Amino acid sequence: MPLTKQTMNKPNFFIVGAPKCGTTALYEYLKRHPQVYLPPKELYFFGSDFTFRQPRPSLDYYLSLYKNVQQETAIGDASVWYLYSKKAAQEIYSFAPEAKIIILLRNPTDLLYSLHSQQFYNGNENIASFGEALAAESDRRQGRRLPPLIGCPYEALYYSEVVHFTEQLTRYFEVFGKEQVKVIIFEDFIKKTKEIHVEILQFLNLENDFPITYQRINANKKTRNTALRNFLKARPAALIKTAKLLLPSRNLRQKILSTLWQWNTVYEERPPLSPQLRQQLDTQFQPEIEELSALLGQDLVEKWQGKLKN
Repeated sequence: MPLTKQTMNKPNFFIVGAPKCGTTALYEYLKRHPQVYLPPKELYFFGSDFTFRQPRPSLDYYLSLYKNVQQETAIGDASVWYLYSKKAAQEIYSFAPEAKIIILLRNPTDLLYSLHSQQFYNGNENIASFGEALAAESDRRQGRRLPPLIGCPYEALYYSEVVHFTEQLTRYFEVFGKEQVKVIIFEDFIKKTKEIHVEILQFLNLENDFPITYQRINANKKTRNTALRNFLKARPAALIKTAKLLLPSRNLRQKILSTLWQWNTVYEERPPLSPQLRQQLDTQFQPEIEELSALLGQDLVEKWQGKLKN
């Protein structure tokens, strides 16, 4: 991917995932730092092995997101599916070999339950039952039962593969070297947010005396009205044309759209996962957790199994 003199601003660090592991909170905390430049999350530029309903962003568009970089020293891209992709690690390395990589991981069972809820809220998933969505994976591999308005990679609905963490981390370790990769466990991030945040700032060679208030970010959400969500997500051509005629200001149109999304959002806790399904997933992911523990040199079996039994 050749760069011209006009497009030399590009990321030097990447938050690559995993989804529902605190990446949004970390993104928000880092974005407040005066030495950090971050465009919107989920750019979907790397990961050419993924399948999307809509065209992928071009290199020119991707680099245009960094045209306003000024004195910031840490320039980032936060896109949670880069970890899952089999090609993103090498593609990022070819683009920015000195980049630093930040990875957040979570108990696989909790991650997938939270992910399904998020995907159903935003229309990337159209099966309301978590258990049924898991069972639909084989159909979806055949191109069946895919949500018509899905905006993330189709492969994101292959839930069992999303949490193959050992394989995913190994790719990044082999491509970048362990010294360029920072791995954070979600449960540690929740319990020791300030301490972990300082570690990340040090990893990125940033000043760590910047004052910040930590709060819960990206809590569980549901839609008031699914039909309204789908309508806003689809943005029919006729609606867009009419809106442009009535509201020439793009900022005003975006503000109204955002207001409608907010009105249609309800924040509430997810109900507990059924004990039977939790036990099934715990057993399924036990070998993965053991392999990951060996790779990272820490007992995630004890940490995650202890949490799961509560």
